[in-house]
Amino acid sequence: MRNFIGIGILAVVLIGGFIFRDFLTGNAGDLQVGQCFDLPTSSSETIDDVQHHPCDQTHGGEVFFVGTSTAAKDASYPADDVLAFEVFGFCDASFTAYSGKDSDTDLEWTYGYFVPTSDGWADGDRGIICYAAKVDGTTTTGSIKQ
Repeated sequence: MRNFIGIGILAVVLIGGFIFRDFLTGNAGDLQVGQCFDLPTSSSETIDDVQHHPCDQTHGGEVFFVGTSTAAKDASYPADDVLAFEVFGFCDASFTAYSGKDSDTDLEWTYGYFVPTSDGWADGDRGIICYAAKVDGTTTTGSIKQ
């Protein structure tokens, strides 16, 4: 009988996690294209977790690109301008393809990005995540996807 109760509790937890997954806090590095989240409010350069939201609810950012740096696995952490050049190459084209907007001329939308820390880089992390956000920093509802 205890096995059935344990299985029942596990089923409730799993189903609840599935239903509420869009509302859970998760690792910023696990974000996927099309997911919406609250922008970090910390002034820290290291962002670990973000609060997920369905895109039809108030949020600050929407992921439009997830990719990997082209740097070799054994490369040292790049200078800021080198990493930024690569990130902008990914984000600019992807922003336009995803939203139909031009990041250079749109007055309402811009984008931000997450890149590995130097410690993460040393551990082999090469992930790049680009997200759309309002220029004025306000929240929005709905998707920017065209």
